[in-house]
Amino acid sequence: MQKTLLSLVLLFATISSLSGNTKTIHVKDGISIEMVRVEAGSFVMGATPEMKEPWYDEDPTHQVNLTNDFYIGKYEVTQALWKAVMGNNPSGFKGDNLPVETVSWNECQEFISKLNSITGKTFRLPTEAEWEYAARGGNKSRGYQYSGSNILSDVAWYLDNSENMTHPVGSRQANELGIYDMSGNVFEWCQDWYGSYSSSSQTNPTGATSGSRRVNRGGSWVNNAWNCRLSYRFNDSQGYRDDYIGFRLVLSEQ
Repeated sequence: MQKTLLSLVLLFATISSLSGNTKTIHVKDGISIEMVRVEAGSFVMGATPEMKEPWYDEDPTHQVNLTNDFYIGKYEVTQALWKAVMGNNPSGFKGDNLPVETVSWNECQEFISKLNSITGKTFRLPTEAEWEYAARGGNKSRGYQYSGSNILSDVAWYLDNSENMTHPVGSRQANELGIYDMSGNVFEWCQDWYGSYSSSSQTNPTGATSGSRRVNRGGSWVNNAWNCRLSYRFNDSQGYRDDYIGFRLVLSEQ
């Protein structure tokens, strides 16, 4: 009996801890957004030793200090959420629980503006530094090459297992913070202009001050394992759209 009670207490404590690090925000028509709290911390950004065969723009590695907690989407933005806010579905692969794709950076900004009007919240795209920190597992990071594992097929839909399509969000394993699909499924737009890294330590970086292309991260269903590494960087013009690019939301701590 005592053993059973102890097990129940431990289970309750686990559930309480998890709920304390997540937030569910109602949007409309039964559609909600699940967010995961990411505690402030520091990490080395870029081509750390576990990142095999890095591309030139992943260097130099540099210390990044994020001084504010934030919430990030537990899942990539789904087609159901996009339709609830925008009233249309631009995606090439159709399904309410599939990630929305074929959306440009500009269209993501329009979506976020409408979402903020509906919810009264201040959603935005993650900075590139926030994205990489969360993908690495934040202050719970175990130093994996991919988001949540060194075995990509455990955590990602990519070229070798996707069967040339996207898949429902959250159908692979989560990373150390309980966030899904930060490697694979679809690339994810970030807020930053694309630019070269600096070797100097940075606090709350927001990327280049200007540019012609925006960062996207994480690899996708059409990419090989190399593109799904956590330090891999990609970029496109902010009006570009394709069926391998979607996005994930961030909400500042409030």
